[in-house]
Amino acid sequence: MNTTTLVRTGSRKGQLARDVLSLFKLRIGMLIMVTALVGLAVTPGASPGLLQVVVLALSVLVASASAGAFNQYVEHDSDRLMARTRGRAFVTGALTHHPAWLLLIGAMLVLAVGSAWWVINAAAATFVFLGAFFYAVVYTVWLKRRSWANIVVGGMAGSFAVLAGAAAIDPTPGPLPLLLATVLFLWTPPHFWSLAIANRADYAAAGVPMLPVVVGAERAAQVVLWSTVALVATSLLPLFFGAGLVYGLGAAAGGGWFIHKARLLARHTTRQTAMACFFSSLVQLSVLLAAASIDGLVR
Repeated sequence: MNTTTLVRTGSRKGQLARDVLSLFKLRIGMLIMVTALVGLAVTPGASPGLLQVVVLALSVLVASASAGAFNQYVEHDSDRLMARTRGRAFVTGALTHHPAWLLLIGAMLVLAVGSAWWVINAAAATFVFLGAFFYAVVYTVWLKRRSWANIVVGGMAGSFAVLAGAAAIDPTPGPLPLLLATVLFLWTPPHFWSLAIANRADYAAAGVPMLPVVVGAERAAQVVLWSTVALVATSLLPLFFGAGLVYGLGAAAGGGWFIHKARLLARHTTRQTAMACFFSSLVQLSVLLAAASIDGLVR
């Protein structure tokens, strides 16, 4: 086998690995995993052992990955209608759309939930399951093609990850993790609607009733602004329930930036301002989660 053949073989294997990894939406899964660890960090009580922390992180990641793969499996026909998704592996044929994938997806979820149940507790395992269920079934199957509120309810997946982390310390979540879970719930709509405004034509072509498709981009931008204001106001409430200065600074700084970009989007609704608002939501969440983690460790 010559060098050229080796390079081509390696390139094909590398592309296959990238296709498989993208199928499981691991970037989203990593973010959800982090939210679970933050839920653990902000919850008062005795710290769990290293094994429990590792199992928590991996169970949330694997459950999220199974839900992400299920989403792509179910939507492979509609994904070809959108520029943003037509390069996905099931659409291009890079991965065969075969029922065997459902067996793997189901096995991953059972492994994730079972591990959390065995090593941590039943409450954490339940929240791990609910996070995957809400994204895979409630959002993808039940609501995405039926209601503009699809992402509002589907956004509870991130909230359940926070509660799973909290349950590793206390099976009955207290005010701080509950408030943080509420923040994650309120974060998802303005985050995703900003992206939907930028890709409104794609969603319309695919017949997905995202808010900008239903009410128009300009009105949706106004909803994004006021949703962001509600999100930031809620993110400051933990200061009244034991969160410290580090958390407050992070919530105010990240939230202020998100509101600024949402105001620009509401004033001038373009693809550019929508994408800027979308990226500012990622900044806001990253700063908030980092501040919550540091604050929890300091306390």
